[in-house]
Amino acid sequence: MFNKNIKLILAIAVIALAVWQFTENEIGNGIMFILLAAIFVLLYFKNEIIILAFLRLRKQDFPGAQKWLGKISSPEGALTKKQQGYYYYLQGLMVSQTNMTQAEKFFKKAIDLGLSMKTDLAMAKLNLAGIAMTKNRKREAQVLLKEAKSLDKHNMLAEQIKVMEQNMKRAGQQPKQQFGARAGRGGRGGFRR
Repeated sequence: MFNKNIKLILAIAVIALAVWQFTENEIGNGIMFILLAAIFVLLYFKNEIIILAFLRLRKQDFPGAQKWLGKISSPEGALTKKQQGYYYYLQGLMVSQTNMTQAEKFFKKAIDLGLSMKTDLAMAKLNLAGIAMTKNRKREAQVLLKEAKSLDKHNMLAEQIKVMEQNMKRAGQQPKQQFGARAGRGGRGGFRR
């Protein structure tokens, strides 16, 4: 995995080589080097490992996606800020089935770093709302669900949001259970015989 700055250095070097080829009247070679430099610039902005992990995730291959993400040893050095957001977003999606606390940290970090697509941001907030609801933080879950709903302009997550709202209503209608010993008559804990 190349550092993001190495990709830019390679792009600049290849552009310099292309200029040299143009001055030598080797137009075909110069064009080829310009295209090669464009690939390095593209890979700077769209990380190849993240793209391959998304493709694995699209096929529901969680171990394969985790394997690709495992190739990124230092997200801060290898990825731009938005790519780091997607790195943590993908980590959160994969961990959400097994470790909600870790998934919550990943999703929060992804939101802080930023996600370029509003649908991805809505999905992260929807997952955070689900985690907050399972941890009995109803107010936080409602706020996150409202934010996810406002971000989902194309109604791609409408069904998931609707299910989450129904689950919240059901959770609000359940009677509150009290745990612990109840004081009986006479001020003692326990039951009288």
